[in-house]
Amino acid sequence: MKNPHDIIRRPVLTEKGYDGIADKRYVFEVDKNANKVEIKRALEAVFKDIQVEKVNTLRTMGKMKRQGRTQGRTPETKKAYVTLKESSKPIEFFEGMV
Repeated sequence: MKNPHDIIRRPVLTEKGYDGIADKRYVFEVDKNANKVEIKRALEAVFKDIQVEKVNTLRTMGKMKRQGRTQGRTPETKKAYVTLKESSKPIEFFEGMV
């Protein structure tokens, strides 16, 4: 089994992310090869006392960037929108950000 901290990279702290905290909906950047079941198990292992109801994922392709004659792509990312159950406790990391 993969290490849960390798699957969950970091939280995504944006305006849209902050709006969902009151509804127990959180956004995380995750490993691009992780599936929804792995993401759910990793979150429940990292954050104790939470119960994940559903996980929605989103992959974004890297944008083309140029620097003079050289061109390349920015890295691909995968985000997970995680909704907790009503009976679940909120994630303590996000408590003061609402």
